[in-house]
Amino acid sequence: MSTNSPTTILLIMGVSSSGKTTIGEHLAKHFTWPFFDSDGFHPAANVEKMRSGIPLTDEDRIPWLHAVRERIDAQVQAKQSAIFACSALKKWYRDILTDGVPGLKLIHLVGSRDEIRKRAEQRVHQYMPASLVDSQFETLEPPEDAISVSVSGQVVDTVAEILVRLE
Repeated sequence: MSTNSPTTILLIMGVSSSGKTTIGEHLAKHFTWPFFDSDGFHPAANVEKMRSGIPLTDEDRIPWLHAVRERIDAQVQAKQSAIFACSALKKWYRDILTDGVPGLKLIHLVGSRDEIRKRAEQRVHQYMPASLVDSQFETLEPPEDAISVSVSGQVVDTVAEILVRLE
């Protein structure tokens, strides 16, 4: 992977159930870098809202986004590459996470609404019910500056495509 920065940050983004954690963990294993799932950065109030099937507001997301950004900055300051999974659905969310971060590459996992809904219904998540998939798609502002990769195939194929595209 080519970068002018001593640190590479991969930010895996997409709607809930697009496979951010699974893909991020595979990439982390490939590169032997730490993996951070942004779900772990949500304040308790956000978790309770989502667990109750209530979509988060932009106001709800601000402290969460800043907590993730702080971790990204810590990785860069330590000169340690890392992989982050974060929905980052709106452009201004991504701006908080990415602006001024050297060596950051944005990877957008893409799937159809039906496909993602089926995935959400089949998985067990601590607080993100399948009922919130529609609100995720309604919120999504697809990025123009990302490596966009389909999640329609097998995980190993998606990871392989990402690795090729990063080169």
